[in-house]
Amino acid sequence: MRGLDLFFLLVLILSIVAVLWPFLFYPMILRVLPTRAEQPGRGLAPSASLLFCAYNEAAAMPDKLANLAMLKHRYPGLEIFAFDDGSSDDTAALIAAQGDLVTLVRGPGRSGKAHGMKQLAARAGGDVLIFTDANVLLDEDTIDSLLARYADPDVGGVLGSLHYMGEGESATASVGSLYWRLEERLKDEESRTGNVLGADGSIFSIRRTLYPDFPDSVLDDLTVSMAVLFAGKRLVKAKDVIARERLVAARGDEYRRKVRIAARAWHTHSYLRPQLRRMDGLDRFKYASRKIVRWFGGLFIATGALAALALALSLSPWMALVGVMIAVVLLALGLRAKGGPLAAVVDILIAYAATFQGVIKAMRGRTVTVWNPAKSR
Repeated sequence: MRGLDLFFLLVLILSIVAVLWPFLFYPMILRVLPTRAEQPGRGLAPSASLLFCAYNEAAAMPDKLANLAMLKHRYPGLEIFAFDDGSSDDTAALIAAQGDLVTLVRGPGRSGKAHGMKQLAARAGGDVLIFTDANVLLDEDTIDSLLARYADPDVGGVLGSLHYMGEGESATASVGSLYWRLEERLKDEESRTGNVLGADGSIFSIRRTLYPDFPDSVLDDLTVSMAVLFAGKRLVKAKDVIARERLVAARGDEYRRKVRIAARAWHTHSYLRPQLRRMDGLDRFKYASRKIVRWFGGLFIATGALAALALALSLSPWMALVGVMIAVVLLALGLRAKGGPLAAVVDILIAYAATFQGVIKAMRGRTVTVWNPAKSR
């Protein structure tokens, strides 16, 4: 084999390893790491405030408010705050009608979730701040199970587990569900071995004294949860704290959502970089494996495909041509399919492409502050 062919083969192998790293090799490494046990403590359970932001979530509000009423009944001392980000539907009116349950803070217009959460955190009086999303429903034992983990004084933040509903409605929903099950298992292993590297907005909590200051342009879920690690405390995951959310079923909605999230995530990464560099070696390894490698997955797939094409050309131009034609046909069939393996593969490729597009967008100085609910949810 010629030197150039060896180079392309090496590039192909490294690209495959990089794409599989967050979902195969990284979990294998985590499983052999020792367990870092939590230390039980004593004393009264801390007080809590639950916060969420909403924009045009009128369709979700009846179920959300009923869910909050159930939580308040189970935990009477719970404070609940909501921020309305200039909704043009009945979201604010529905929340305001439950003034004895939820304290509503109205925004001046579209200012974004990060701005809204900061407004709510400034008003909250609980020892622990619990963050969730407007379209998420929490299981009845959520509050007690979350607060119990704060008995360990070294624990500064606690995540819950997100369970998606509507998995079988489309290939996009099925891929999203599979991805999130893998993500939840990764967080379980990260928690067992020390720290989880960042939270999503479905359900997480921190001690109020650790809540940081940050600009409105960053991803508040990542920024706030990482502040726990930067303060020298543990960020852990509670398997028995369950949040439930409906999956996005349409490819267009999911693509736009992933571009938006990735753009804000990379922008947030840039903002947090000085503090990330001061983390210990294990946490830096976790962060790079679960986040940075994944953000560039689209680039690794493209690089691997080009290396495979170059190898095929060196063997036989006709073989390369046939391979390209087969790939194009399969891609076209997958785009048209409503379900099945081909549709799932196409949705995975689309997800990687959207994530990489968002990263490139952020690298060019662009980010996203406001959001819109997915119509296909």
